[in-house]
Amino acid sequence: MKMKLIAGVAASLALMTAMPVQAQQKTVRIGAIYPLSGALASTGSEIKAAVELAVDIINNPHPELEGIPLAAGSGLPALGGAKIEVVFGDSQGKPEVGLADAQRLIDQEKVVALTGAYQSAVTKTASRIAEQRGIPYVNGESSSPDLTERGYKWFFRTSPNDDTFVENMMQFLDGVKAVPTTKIAVVYENTDFGVNTYKAVEKFAKQYKRELVANIAYSAGSASVTAEVQKLAAAKPDVAIFASYTSDAMLFVRTMRESKYAPPVLLANDAGFIDSRFVQEVGPQVQGVLTRDVWGNDVAAAKPGLKKINEMYKAKTGKDLNGNNARSMQGVLVLADAINRAGSTDPEAIRKALAATDLGEAQVAMPWAGVQFDAKGQNTKGSGLILELKGSSYQTVWPEKFRTDKSLPTLPFAWK
Repeated sequence: MKMKLIAGVAASLALMTAMPVQAQQKTVRIGAIYPLSGALASTGSEIKAAVELAVDIINNPHPELEGIPLAAGSGLPALGGAKIEVVFGDSQGKPEVGLADAQRLIDQEKVVALTGAYQSAVTKTASRIAEQRGIPYVNGESSSPDLTERGYKWFFRTSPNDDTFVENMMQFLDGVKAVPTTKIAVVYENTDFGVNTYKAVEKFAKQYKRELVANIAYSAGSASVTAEVQKLAAAKPDVAIFASYTSDAMLFVRTMRESKYAPPVLLANDAGFIDSRFVQEVGPQVQGVLTRDVWGNDVAAAKPGLKKINEMYKAKTGKDLNGNNARSMQGVLVLADAINRAGSTDPEAIRKALAATDLGEAQVAMPWAGVQFDAKGQNTKGSGLILELKGSSYQTVWPEKFRTDKSLPTLPFAWK
C-alpha cells in the first residue's frame, strides 16, 4: 500500500513537472509606479483606483464591455486563466525614487512588466531601468515627446504626446472668433513635462503663425509665483498656456485672481488643472478655464462602453474618470492584452506582442481611433480634446463633433 502511495505521489509530481509553466501560473505580476504620497498624492490615488479598475475588468467577467479585449472572461485565457496582479510603487513625485521603485519591482517583486509613472521626469528614470533590464514598460499618461525619441526597444506609450496636444490647441485656437489668439505666453514648471510643453508650443506657434511673447519657467513647488504672474501680465498675451501640476496650478489661479489679472484665453496642458482637488478647491473661481485632455465625460456619456466604465469608476471612488487616470487604465488594458496574446510571461514575447498591437476604436476604453505603435513605441491612433470647466465638471468644446453645449467656449476668460 505504501509503495502504491509513493508511486502515486511520484506520478503526480512528474505530471506537474511536465505541465507548461503558463498552466501553473496563477497570477501575472506587473509593477505600477505613481506618486502616491507628496504634492501629487491626490492624482496618484485616483490613478491607482483606475489601474485597479483595469485589473477588475481583466480578472472578472464584464460582458457588458463588449469589444474590450479580456473584458468578457476571467483572467488571461492564453495563460490558463491567470489573473493580473499589480504591485504598486510610490515615486513620491521624485525621479530618483521612481528609479529605485523600478529596480525593486523588477529585482524583488519579480514583475514581468512595468507601467507608470504619470510625471514625465519620473517615467524617464524608471523606464531607463526597464530598458537596461529588458523589461517591457507601457506608459499610459506621460506626455513628453522626448520619451519616445531615445531609441528604446522596451518602451511603449499609449497616450498621445505634447506635440499632438499642442497642435490640437493651435487647431482649436484657429476656430476661435470671440477674441484674438495671435500672441501666446507659456508658463511651465522646469521639469521634462513643462520644458517639453514649451518646446512644442514654440514649434507649433510658428507653424500656425502665432507669436510667442513670453517664456516663463518656474521651479515646481514654489512657495510664491507672484513674480511669474507679473511677467505674464506685462507680456499681455492673447492666450496663456500653462503646464503645471496640481499644487502649482492652484497657486497660479489664486495669485492671478488676487492680482486681478486674467488672460483672455486661459488654456492648460492638462495635468493639475483637471485633478479633482483643483476642481473642488478653486473650480468655482476659475469657471471657463480651458484645458487639453483625452477624456470628456460628455463624450463618454454618448458611448455606451465608455459610459459604463465611467460608472464603474464612479461607483468605486465617488468621482468621474478624467484624462489623468483614464489613460493609466487604458495603458494597463493594453499591457494585459499583449501578455495574453504573447501566451507567455517571457519579456521578449511580451515586447513582440506589444509591438504587434493593433486595436480599433471599439476595443479601447478611450475616445480614440485605437492603439497601434510606431517603430519608436508611440501610439499613432490617440488624439486630444479641448475642454472647458463649467460647474463642477469639464465639457468638451473641441473637436466640434463632440461639443454638445453650443454656448461654449466662454470667452474672454474672467474670474468668477
